[in-house]
Amino acid sequence: MTPPRLYLASKSPRRRELLARIGVTPAIIAMELDEAPLPGEAPEDYARRVALDKARAGRALLPADCEVPVLGADTLVTIDGRILGKPRDAEDAVAMLRLLSGRTHRVLSAVALLGRAERLALNVSEVSFRPIGEGEARAYWASGEPADKAGGYAIQGLGALFVQELRGSYSGVMGLPVYETAQLLAAEGILLLDTGLTSA
Repeated sequence: MTPPRLYLASKSPRRRELLARIGVTPAIIAMELDEAPLPGEAPEDYARRVALDKARAGRALLPADCEVPVLGADTLVTIDGRILGKPRDAEDAVAMLRLLSGRTHRVLSAVALLGRAERLALNVSEVSFRPIGEGEARAYWASGEPADKAGGYAIQGLGALFVQELRGSYSGVMGLPVYETAQLLAAEGILLLDTGLTSA
């Protein structure tokens, strides 16, 4: 069996899909990790730390002599200095959408790659929502889509109905910033196209 070019320390089907779109089929490392923010931790620091923690935890599950890079990623929604994780239940999801309604929030998507070195990148996007009524928010929850999504919505699905404007990375809002990911992979010698990026 051909060994993988990359391990992905994530069970996210969206990250697997985005990697597949750029020609990478990773081997999956399924694991559980405590993703609770530290007291006073800034959203940017949190995203970077969790992405790196995932990659390190994934690496720890592989043989010591494994030379295949491990990718970890974390995506979060932040507004008013708050980190919005996955909704706990319908009321939490509705409260999140009502908070985002008619406003602009940031989506931070960090990616970490552990290979010959530890490499880390952060993408920051801004997403503006149109006003969302409570009935719409409840109907959206009933669709089942937002249950496991940071900020309680999926831009690649029905959640796109709320998006008035996006400034940044569509793939980053989905869960994996493709541009930054390709740069990190290229630095490890995994060239997806003749991009002009050179191995560091």
